[in-house]
Amino acid sequence: AANKVTQLHIKFSFISCLDTPRVDADGNGYISSTELGNLFREVGCPVPGYQLRQLLQKLDLNNDSKIELSEFEALFKELKDDRIAQSFRKALNKKEGIVAIGGTSELSSAGTQHSISEQERFAFANYLNSALEKDPDCQHVLPINPNTEDLFKAVGDGIMLCKLINLSVPDTIDERTINKKKLTPFTKQENLNLALNSASAIGCQVVNIGAQDLKEGKPHLVLGLLWQIIKIGLFADIELSRNEAIAALLEEGESLEELMKLSPEELLLRWVNFHLKKVGMKISNFSADVKDSKAYFHLLEQIAPDGSKEDVPHVNIEMSGLYEQDLVKRAECMLQQANRLGCRQFVTATDVVSGNSKLNMAFVATLFNKHPALTKPENQEWIVESETREERTFRNWMNSLGVSPNVHHIYGSVCDLYLILQLYEKIMVPVEWDKVNRPPFKAGGGHLKKIENCNYAVQLGKQKAGFFLVGIGGQDLYDGNPTLTLALVWQLMRRYTLNVLKDLGHGEVAGDDVIISWVNKTLSGAGKTSSIKSFKDKIISSSLPVLDLIDAIQPQSVNFELVKKENLSEEDKLNNAKYAVSMARKIGAKVYALPEDLVEVNPKMVMTIFACLMGRGMKKA
Repeated sequence: AANKVTQLHIKFSFISCLDTPRVDADGNGYISSTELGNLFREVGCPVPGYQLRQLLQKLDLNNDSKIELSEFEALFKELKDDRIAQSFRKALNKKEGIVAIGGTSELSSAGTQHSISEQERFAFANYLNSALEKDPDCQHVLPINPNTEDLFKAVGDGIMLCKLINLSVPDTIDERTINKKKLTPFTKQENLNLALNSASAIGCQVVNIGAQDLKEGKPHLVLGLLWQIIKIGLFADIELSRNEAIAALLEEGESLEELMKLSPEELLLRWVNFHLKKVGMKISNFSADVKDSKAYFHLLEQIAPDGSKEDVPHVNIEMSGLYEQDLVKRAECMLQQANRLGCRQFVTATDVVSGNSKLNMAFVATLFNKHPALTKPENQEWIVESETREERTFRNWMNSLGVSPNVHHIYGSVCDLYLILQLYEKIMVPVEWDKVNRPPFKAGGGHLKKIENCNYAVQLGKQKAGFFLVGIGGQDLYDGNPTLTLALVWQLMRRYTLNVLKDLGHGEVAGDDVIISWVNKTLSGAGKTSSIKSFKDKIISSSLPVLDLIDAIQPQSVNFELVKKENLSEEDKLNNAKYAVSMARKIGAKVYALPEDLVEVNPKMVMTIFACLMGRGMKKA
């Protein structure tokens, strides 16, 4: 029984910005009962093995084999004795590389502390120094001293955050909307609104982060947001439709669809093992398994350019450092070789040896992006369809709400059901979790249990949410039917958007007619000449009604000298749309739609834009 306890591991994603302390002593990315037991012993409160098992099971509230933030917070609620709770926090604060800081909120004054990683502060500061080195608009905050608190001050005016977002997802923010000169507290606030709403639009979870938090440079929130933005950029091309050579990672008997469902983290791990297989090695994580740098040395040797490609010179990896006995010195030798490939980024030698899984994963992603060393299999006729704009918008919306696990493939994630049920709860439709079949599912009959779950999701939509789901069954969700799956997801997103108006109004759900009436009344009241007849009105392709509405909500916010009004080409329309979407986010509207949705007058996404602006306008009232 004791052995079973010590082998019990629950997946744990350590995100320092979310108040989650590091109890992962061996740095393998998991919390074991042994590590948790040791922590209790440190505070003079030893806990028997069976109680540890019960506690870990209790923390895993949704039984998904991963401890979420809300689940981990339950641990502190178990500590009723203030003396024990204080000792527990002190023990956590002693963990290497972690700095505990007191918060400034009411909760913080009651004793809450936020843990931040000095390693991450150092890594992110250096990354920004390198990535934005030549950006003229960031010179007032660069270079950032990675050994001080400069990083947290540098984000205060919002400019650097906006630039970083555009690095990760190009053209997300129209540069014309960023306030860059003679900044005032108000224009800084606008930049931070723009950054936060744009970050949300690319899939970052910013629910608990406000512009004031960033202006004050709250370390745990700044680090958390930076990591989300950086990770999105690092993982952007670790996806089959954007890099078909990833098909080389297919395993025997595996379909292309199954490969596409793997997360970027899983693909990175498979990529590393694909190359390590040539030297008889394998790793299972980016923490404990890479601490000795052996896997990294052999990976660098395998992916280094061999000179066969034109204009790419041969690089011979020097392997002598592999025999250095001191692990830190060995890691430094390895990083010197990585530097020869232009990939010395995110990790220091100490980070490698300490097994910082987050920074090691960022390092490996950098290696993949610059030197994948993969060749698409020959004689294979595959049709790999890229993610549509609509699919990307839905996926980013889901991720911004903090669903778990993170959505990387919308159809593969939906058939898992837990995602859909989480979305129901986000739109205030109660889920009876005792009706849900929970994993792990037994071999053979597991698919039937999953289909039952999908049937329940459809039932909830029809009976509790009042969705129009004619012809949609649980089997369709399980099979990942694109048209029918998106039909359900769209109704979830629509309800979420309209709930904002319900909260601001008199408890009634606004329909299309109500929104259109409000838009036209607001435009007329501000002396604007534009109006819309429906969300299919062709005038919307010019973005002029949207820009007029923004200016009506926040007078003189729109610079109409930047707007083309007559004889519009398709390029003119797109430029207007980019400006309109960014301006909407800048004044505080959480718009997920893309500029192309305005140009093409996509009625569903157009509705969300006007609804979000209505929500912003009603807040003003």
